[in-house]
Amino acid sequence: MFWQKYTQSQIKTKVFESLSKNTNYRTENILGIPGTFLDTDIFYDDAPFLKDAPFLSTLIANPNHIGVHTLGDEHEDFFSGTHEIEKDLIKICAEEIFGAEPFSYDGYVASGGTEANIEALWIYRNFYVQEYQAQLNEIAVVYSSDTHYSIPKGIDLLNLNSIELSVDQVTREIIFKEFERQIESALANGIKYFIVNVNMSTTMFGSVDDIDKLASFLDLLQVNYKMHVDGAYGGFIFPFINTNISFNFKNKSISSFSIDGHKMLQAPYGTGIFLVRKNFMKYVCTNEAGYVKGKDYTLCGSRSGANAVCVWMILRIHGSVGWTVKMHQLVDRATFICEKLNELNVKYFRHPDLNIVTIDANYISHEFAMKFHLVPDNHETKPNWYKIVVMPHVKQGIIDSFLTELKNEQQLIFK
Repeated sequence: MFWQKYTQSQIKTKVFESLSKNTNYRTENILGIPGTFLDTDIFYDDAPFLKDAPFLSTLIANPNHIGVHTLGDEHEDFFSGTHEIEKDLIKICAEEIFGAEPFSYDGYVASGGTEANIEALWIYRNFYVQEYQAQLNEIAVVYSSDTHYSIPKGIDLLNLNSIELSVDQVTREIIFKEFERQIESALANGIKYFIVNVNMSTTMFGSVDDIDKLASFLDLLQVNYKMHVDGAYGGFIFPFINTNISFNFKNKSISSFSIDGHKMLQAPYGTGIFLVRKNFMKYVCTNEAGYVKGKDYTLCGSRSGANAVCVWMILRIHGSVGWTVKMHQLVDRATFICEKLNELNVKYFRHPDLNIVTIDANYISHEFAMKFHLVPDNHETKPNWYKIVVMPHVKQGIIDSFLTELKNEQQLIFK
């Protein structure tokens, strides 16, 4: 896992060189593109600071990154310069973070993890329909009850069957016997094809599914399945803490990943990333997009090139070594919180390689949770859990203040 750290000067040079290769709305005879630069009544294109602001300059230039640029040379030529930056970003994520072989994957910057997860379901549904002539009632999506709501959303949109797996309320692990029973029952009831979603950090708990155990059972039964990893939260932190894992493209069971730049990377919202093995994107080609060179394979269609540039800049300014150090700092702070919770005998769940700490709601009042903006597991009934996420803004002073007041809270609750 290594990619080079760039200086600010190197980043500026690369981005501005890429912008110079894009079609320029201001200087070229462009009549056919239904787009232009950002409105100059609001966004000044001649502000002096822009020469030192590659992301803002890209935002104002407004390149469209429609399509999937890893598929080859067949994509819109107008913005080929910044397309190359997105391709380098996808290469870093696929090869360096998730261990893919060169040229063995495709990917793009999506609107977020929700889109990336639904893109995976869409691809595998069409794969089964086109390659096996599957009926929709023969395809099911398997996922745990702690899975992000984007999976049920995608199931609804794509008219697929749902197999929701129960989890242990203490360990947050999928109850394996229940998993075995539900898969065998589905097979007996006519389900022939499975799309399996596994979590590399659930949103509420930071729990991680046992991918090897699930895959081993499916392989034993010779089940026809495709496996997608929802790494929307964990993708930019978990592989940097736990390097001896099965969550990478070296694992033949895995076909795709979703990861989010707008979580750990501190990128703007709208910077999810979808990665998939080669020869799968074709199953969602929209042939009706004839006016788009190279067609379109994404849910969102047109998308901001500035978002791709921003994520690339963040990864390059840190380099792999710097990013690893930064993620370890967050995990260390989460570990510190857990050590103090242990001293206070407060019940919580936390995966040791992640920065989410989820506290049993019986140990804190709702008023206290709201004071520190903890997130409940539901807003409609009495919460069972409240979540802490140790992000870069969660400095030691905030943690100390929280723990001091929590100690007082415990004295009031249990006196």
